[in-house]
Amino acid sequence: MPIIKTEKNCSSNMSKAVDFFKQEIRGVRTGQATPALVEHIKIEVSSYGSVMELRELATISVPDSGTLLVKPFDPTTLTDIEKGLQTSDFGVTPMNDGKAIRLPLPPLSGERRQQLITQVKKMAESQKIAIRNARRDANKAIDAYQKEKTISEDDAKASKERIQKFTKKHENEVEALLKVKTKEIEEV
Repeated sequence: MPIIKTEKNCSSNMSKAVDFFKQEIRGVRTGQATPALVEHIKIEVSSYGSVMELRELATISVPDSGTLLVKPFDPTTLTDIEKGLQTSDFGVTPMNDGKAIRLPLPPLSGERRQQLITQVKKMAESQKIAIRNARRDANKAIDAYQKEKTISEDDAKASKERIQKFTKKHENEVEALLKVKTKEIEEV
């Protein structure tokens, strides 16, 4: 039945939006150093002739709560990694000791915390919009099935109610993730 497929696609798209938000906020800095802050930074490696994520080029560890240590798998990529970190929007100057790169993370100021919270809220809102767009597309498909007389009016109404429940559920998940991340950022 076309309704079941439409509802599954809708729910799947909404889940993808929530998963994307989870990945996106992992890279937002809080007071604590974590490899997730830099692992997705794209690094142009001239010797390989390609662009790769930092996690594909090096191990990223946390020697203490305010420092990240990046050790390349291939020592020849050290300067490429350093260059990539400098040009990224991460905002921390890398310190190269010849074998590894240290990224000292300064403590967050109150103003910077507010900027990060605003940034996370924008990320959350864009994913809520993606969830609502999935709802809109599913509802349009249901309307089309009803117009073609493929489904009854009652089936269409019931399906739209289920789609609305999916929407609420996924929006609440995004909101819960936002609250947790906001609390993390606000902690001093």
